[in-house]
Amino acid sequence: MTIELRAILLAEDDVRDVEMTLLALKEHNLANRVVVVRDGVEALDYLRCAGSHAGREPGLPAVLLLDVKMPRKNGLQVLREIRADPGLKALPVVMLTSSREAPDLQAAYELGANSYVVKPVGFEEFLGAVKQIGAFWGILNEPAPEDGFV
Repeated sequence: MTIELRAILLAEDDVRDVEMTLLALKEHNLANRVVVVRDGVEALDYLRCAGSHAGREPGLPAVLLLDVKMPRKNGLQVLREIRADPGLKALPVVMLTSSREAPDLQAAYELGANSYVVKPVGFEEFLGAVKQIGAFWGILNEPAPEDGFV
């Protein structure tokens, strides 16, 4: 039996972290497709089918893995815009970041993050963390209907 998995959107500017996240998801068969964007502006363009993503098939990813520290628009700014947009506000957002700063953690939850995961330093620990995130948000979590709540 094959489970159809929706895409995971990964917003991350660090090439090494992108590679490790992709490896962890692939190693555990947790994503048919991972879309990688390198900054907050591109993440919002993808979600809104705008800019360089204007021609993509509509629909939201299963989850957005969002780094806090990114160029052009940081993760907290992206999260603020997502939660203010009626078409995006139900999207699960997991902050996957190296920031252990208390203000970032507090702001993320105040803005509506579903989870805040600090990237482990060790490779094996990082793989384990991504496996758990992917399994929950990509397989176990039941997504909100895309046309809103009834």
